[in-house]
Amino acid sequence: MQDFQFRVIHRNRNTKARTGLLTTPHGTVETPAFMPVGTLGTVKGLSQQNLEELDASIILANTYHLYLRPGPDLIREMGGLHRFISWDRPILTDSGGYQVFSLSALRKVSEEGVEFRSHLDGSLHFLSPERAMEIQDALGSDIQMALDECTEFPAGLAEAEKSMERTLRWAERSKRAWQRASHSDGKSPAGALFGIVQGGTHARLRRQCASRLVEMDLPGYAIGGLSVGEARPQTLDMVAASEECLPEDKPRYVMGVGLPEELAHYVASGVDMMDCVLPTRNGRNGCLFTSQGKLHIRQARYARDSRPADEACGCPVCRRYSRAYLRHLFVTGEMLGRILNSYHNVYFYLDTMQRIRHSIASGDFSPFLFDFNSRLQGDAP
Repeated sequence: MQDFQFRVIHRNRNTKARTGLLTTPHGTVETPAFMPVGTLGTVKGLSQQNLEELDASIILANTYHLYLRPGPDLIREMGGLHRFISWDRPILTDSGGYQVFSLSALRKVSEEGVEFRSHLDGSLHFLSPERAMEIQDALGSDIQMALDECTEFPAGLAEAEKSMERTLRWAERSKRAWQRASHSDGKSPAGALFGIVQGGTHARLRRQCASRLVEMDLPGYAIGGLSVGEARPQTLDMVAASEECLPEDKPRYVMGVGLPEELAHYVASGVDMMDCVLPTRNGRNGCLFTSQGKLHIRQARYARDSRPADEACGCPVCRRYSRAYLRHLFVTGEMLGRILNSYHNVYFYLDTMQRIRHSIASGDFSPFLFDFNSRLQGDAP
């Protein structure tokens, strides 16, 4: 795909950390990158103008939710997801597999796909690898995910292997459907397809799945089925096992991670892309991420605290508002409090990734990793 390219720019000598440039039809993303989650075509609490101010280079949207509301046909009619949500930068769409598999009581899995009932009205639907690609093609996203079977945790070796094999068969079907899809000019395929590495918490299966996905020669590869209940060291071990078998010249995306103190560790494992709902979810619930750890703004000790949420932060929230005011907004249930908290948290994540990229480029990543991780343990003073 000429309009989708990935190039590694810098490497860290002591780890697998690297910087790169990911070129898509809607712009170039500097990696490693964090993608704010805009499940329904909106990053909760933030406008697209806010996201541009924050310099978010790419956001994530979800196939399952947009399929149910407002529907792929309407979005295609409105000119695709970029035009529908007024966002002209890159978009990655998840296939919806995780959301469908989280509906354990409302879905039935077969080789053909997943039959499920909508969490909205109980209506019956069917999602196959081919249908997931059709929906994402209608959305017009820059990066599209193959439908996978998200292995439940905990899963024994036999169960995880059976699930992994189905994921691989679905990846083959997704690739064929993706290759059939094309833009109206009939020349270039739809947005770049990423396969998803599964295998539960079994390193051998992770390596096997990654190796077999690489044989499909896809534009990029994701590592899925993590942060679903396993211990964090186990998560990092599975990322490392998967990464061993992924090619150097393709982007690597770990799905659904993580806490701020974990971001640099994923980068050290060779990860180029991450996403997580925590910045906005925690912000809405009164938890702000700072350079000194988590700050729980509801606490009474902040009622007369004139300091910003994070004295080391340069975001507009920290430049203008005190902890006392942020606490007042939160405890009184004012919408603005949740918006400002979310804005600060997304800024903190994106600024962290920018500093990680700079440290790799300047050769200072290893000291950065140690210092950053030590400061973020526990709660802020």
